[in-house]
Amino acid sequence: MESAKSVVIVFKNDGLGTTTAEELKHKLGATFISLMADSENPPRAICFYTDGVRLAYDGSPVLDPLKALEAQGVRLILCTTGLNYLGLMDQVRVGIPGGMGDMIAAMWSTDSVLMV
Repeated sequence: MESAKSVVIVFKNDGLGTTTAEELKHKLGATFISLMADSENPPRAICFYTDGVRLAYDGSPVLDPLKALEAQGVRLILCTTGLNYLGLMDQVRVGIPGGMGDMIAAMWSTDSVLMV
């Protein structure tokens, strides 16, 4: 039996898709993250940059599934530049602040990178 491939997912938005319908984008992102938390083969890591860092701060609708993923050993890497720029560093509730070097290392250590 072939073992599952490892994946790193990169969130560059606070949801899924490129749409002006913010509610739709957030709903799709929440569904995606919740399904990953319930998956038998979660990603190796999830990297968040630009608006993606908004998913891991106070008030995010996906904190619980992200905490579940982190509890399963999924590394959640948040771009410190984005957190500082958006003034969110003190509001991070899940994951670890890291630099682009941390994200690149995660991407090089996996079979596939999925940009969402």
